[in-house]
Amino acid sequence: MTITITTAPCCWGVDDVKNPNLPAWERVFDEAAAAGYGGLELGPYGYVPLDHQRVAEALSERNLFIVAGTIFDDLVSPDNRQNLLRQTDEICAVITRLPQSEQADGQRFRTPYLTVMDWGHDDRDYAAGHSDRAPRLSDKDWAGMVANIKAIAELARDKYGVRAVIHPHAGGYIEFADEIERIARDVPAETAGFCLDTGHTYYAGMDPVEALRRYSDRLDYVHFKDIDQAVFERVLGEKIRFFEACAQGVMCPIGRGFIDYPEVKRTLAEIGYHGFITVEQERDPSSVAGSLEDVKESRDYLRSVGF
Repeated sequence: MTITITTAPCCWGVDDVKNPNLPAWERVFDEAAAAGYGGLELGPYGYVPLDHQRVAEALSERNLFIVAGTIFDDLVSPDNRQNLLRQTDEICAVITRLPQSEQADGQRFRTPYLTVMDWGHDDRDYAAGHSDRAPRLSDKDWAGMVANIKAIAELARDKYGVRAVIHPHAGGYIEFADEIERIARDVPAETAGFCLDTGHTYYAGMDPVEALRRYSDRLDYVHFKDIDQAVFERVLGEKIRFFEACAQGVMCPIGRGFIDYPEVKRTLAEIGYHGFITVEQERDPSSVAGSLEDVKESRDYLRSVGF
């Protein structure tokens, strides 16, 4: 098993680019390198400048590479199609010009990837983690979302050679087991793969290990998180948005939480996964002072269990 561990700006609280408390992107690059990571994701659209020369220089100065860009937006609305395609075009134009890591033998698709996540719906945000009360899309709205995802993935693939990977995310319309199964049927493997996230699958009531096994044939990229069980049980009993739960510490450094990472490692070896794994720990950017310590703790723990 050949694995490269990377990280992402959400570990510094970077999810909503409109948040006035976000750290400078150069700080994220500095601390990712200081914590022992060789690469990271670009983060949400609009955070890191869409200037490939400037960003490439910043990466090279720190011996970093970019593993993926991100679409984190409303995938459901047909009226959002052109916005989604514009983001796809601009993100892919940048990430394909940035430094890359060596690719692993047995890796299905080259980096950089484009992670595709649905977001921006209050009714689902407040139902994150609650499959029983989360509203589902109508067949018409589901078909519209599938069409948007296919359009994103086909543009990324056909114009830039970038593999789109669908990322089930707490608080979006692709979160729970039935929705993951349905999207696997409706978006073919030749169009897009999956990026499964251990933290989001657990948050959604699934066993992360079983999810990795079940979708091993679609697994092109992986995200690692860990869950503080006590905080998780408390926030599930509250009416709370997903990122409000993150601000309360539901995501913790890897190795400090509930997810069994030695078992995750055994599973990835059994299914023959080769490639990239990105460490994430969503948090409030006002607590960014703890980010370097936390991402280093996660990296050190993963190294101690063989990653």
